[in-house]
Order: sequence, then C-alpha cells, then structure tokens
Amino acid sequence: MLHADTRPSRAHRRRRRAAPVSARVLAAACALAAALAGCSPAGVAPDGTPSGSGGEDIPDLADNRLQILADPDAPELPVTVSSVVHDPYRTSEDPLEYEDVEVTDVSRILPLSGSLAEIVFTLGLGDNVVGRDVSATFDEAADLPVISEGHDISAESALALEPTVVLADTQSGPPETIEQIQNAGVPVVIVEEAWTIEEMYPRFSRVAEALGVPHGGARLTERTREQMAEVGVSAGEAVGDPSVAFLYLRGTAGVYLLGGPGSGADAMLAEIGVRDAGVEMGLTTPFTPITAEALIAAQPDVILVMTAGLESVGGIDGLVEIPGVAQTPAGADRAVIDFEDGVLLNFGPRTPQVVAELAEELAAVVTGGAGE
Repeated sequence: MLHADTRPSRAHRRRRRAAPVSARVLAAACALAAALAGCSPAGVAPDGTPSGSGGEDIPDLADNRLQILADPDAPELPVTVSSVVHDPYRTSEDPLEYEDVEVTDVSRILPLSGSLAEIVFTLGLGDNVVGRDVSATFDEAADLPVISEGHDISAESALALEPTVVLADTQSGPPETIEQIQNAGVPVVIVEEAWTIEEMYPRFSRVAEALGVPHGGARLTERTREQMAEVGVSAGEAVGDPSVAFLYLRGTAGVYLLGGPGSGADAMLAEIGVRDAGVEMGLTTPFTPITAEALIAAQPDVILVMTAGLESVGGIDGLVEIPGVAQTPAGADRAVIDFEDGVLLNFGPRTPQVVAELAEELAAVVTGGAGE
C-alpha cells in the first residue's frame, strides 16, 4: 500500500469552490444535503444527547480534536498479546504470522502512525504518549516530538524517547527501524492495517489489549459502530449517484494514481452511498497509474484528493493540467474536494466525523458551495 506524506500544520481539509455541475449531480447533492440537515449529528440522538458516548460531546472534524472516552480504565499489566511478526520480506500476498509479545509498562507509549495515536489518546492514555508520527495531526498531539519524516520512522529519534512500548502496524517502517527498536529490547506490538471500516474495529481491540485496557477497546468499538450507523442513515436517506474519483498525487515525485478497490477511499465513499469511479470502471488494484484515456472513460463528477497531493501539483489550476482531467465533468467544473492527509484514510476513532464531513462537503462542492 502507499504511504501518504502528511503535514501536521493543517487542522483540517479545505473546502474548494466549484462551478455548478450537471443537473443530475446537482439533484443528488441537494437531496444529500437535505438528508444531512434533517438528521442529528453523528452519535447524537434527536434530543441532543450523545448516543453511546457516556455523555461526551462529539466534536466536528473542523475542531481537530478527539473524543476521549469518559472515565477511562487504568491499565492492568502485565499482558501478553498477539503481534504480527515483523518480516521485511513479506509481500501483500503472503499470510501474516503472529508471535506473543509481553507488555509490562505503558508509562511511555510510542505509536508509529496517526491512526494508532488516535486510538491511544481516545482510550484515555494520551498523557503516556511520548512522541508522534507526522500523521498524528490532531490538537492533543501537537506538542509531542515528531519521530518521522514522511512515513519513515527514525530509530534514533524513537529510542531517544525511551519508550516502554511501541505500537506499529504492518506498513510502519522502514523495516530496519522496526528491527532496531526490537533489538533494543523495547516491546513492539504490530497490528494489521485497516483499509475498510470493518477492519478498523479489530485495531481498537488489539491496541486496547496491548495497553491493558481491553474494556476500553470494547467501549470504543461500540461507540464508533453506533456513530457510523447514524452517519450512514443520514447519508443513506439521500438518493443520488455522483461519481467520485480518488486521485493519489505526488507531483514532486511524478506519482499520479487513480484509486480503485482497496484504496481506502472506496470504503469511505461507499459509506455515503456514492460511486467510486475507479471501482465502477473495473479497476482491480487499489491504485493504477493515471492515463488520459482512463480518466476520460471514468468521467467522474467530483475529484477527491489529499491536501498535500493537491498542493504538489499546483492546486486546482495544476490539477486540471494533468492529461484527461479537464475532459471530465469534475475537471471542467473544477469540482474538487481535498482532505488533510492524516485524516481521510486513517480509519480510526475520528472516522465517523470524516464520513459526515465528506458527505457534507460533497454536497457543497457539487452545488458550488462556499470557498475557503
């Protein structure tokens, strides 16, 4: 899978002004906006009471903060948990292997991704976190030292923080960094990646078990499922079929890819009931190099990108210069949505907020909504 560069300086994804689009898409967007306006926010009952959240408020994505569990559990240690075996030679086709890892101390926790950091903080153990990956962009982690550049973790920076446990997933790296941390005697718990909504719940449980708070993991899973169900109801009440193309862009590196099944964006788009252009045109891999012919054939109504990726090609003006983009309805109408890199595909506790925001912004961008 690809590793997106992230920038901690942006609080959230920016809204882009779009010209009016086709009547079909406009009608779908209006229906979606009406459905969202008529429903309670994700996780909030009609009377305003947070549902399944123990009385905690549910922040908007723009608030850039987490929804910490009320009355978090104290860790019960030691624990022995199942961890993915670190294998630098494993390919995506190879089955995962597991080993037992004992965790005796969670006083200095080091998560190696933004998604894992979100889970740790949401479980109420944020005060124990000693560092962060650049993809941990939420406010609660802002003052922590950064131990990565892009998605390359520095072993020296990580070990200098004297962690008592490191949390990683199967995309954390580079491989030699994980080996150095393990060889230093630090327990490293490696969990599976998440590229769908359902895959994120086991991560909650695995992280919570590794930190000695399994009940907190169960609470977080239950709350997030409830919030996702309510977000789905809000978006699902609208009947419409705009087509959205997810483009992974790194202009400085000459990387231009179209998302397909397994990109992660397909799962997010499915939650709000719109069509993923790459999936619909029959792509069979998560990412495929963009060609003018492919884009013109896909004919997306809206383009979804990550913020840093959009900036890397010179903004919307640069985006429409990519061969084929201007020949799509999305390109012609400049119908573009960009989300902060460390948020869109994190598949963590903020995912209900992301899905709700994506639905709202889709409605706004195709109706020529407000600019930045």
